[in-house]
Amino acid sequence: MTLLEATRKRIDELCNANNMNINQLAIASGINPSTIRSIFKVIKKAPSSDTIHYICIGFGISIKEFYDSKLFDDLDDND
Repeated sequence: MTLLEATRKRIDELCNANNMNINQLAIASGINPSTIRSIFKVIKKAPSSDTIHYICIGFGISIKEFYDSKLFDDLDDND
């Protein structure tokens, strides 16, 4: 799994756990919904650390908590 795929799955997982959709996450994060949607587009690169930071604010978690998931344990080297 690539970093981008793991990041997408983690955001989706946290949205489900918090009963949030992309628009609600964007509002809670203080970023444009299109920024979050662009993460889920096939051609998009992995989001910036700033974007992840704001997403974490929206979920009320730390960056450490965001990346503390088995999804990030076995990433492909070709990311």
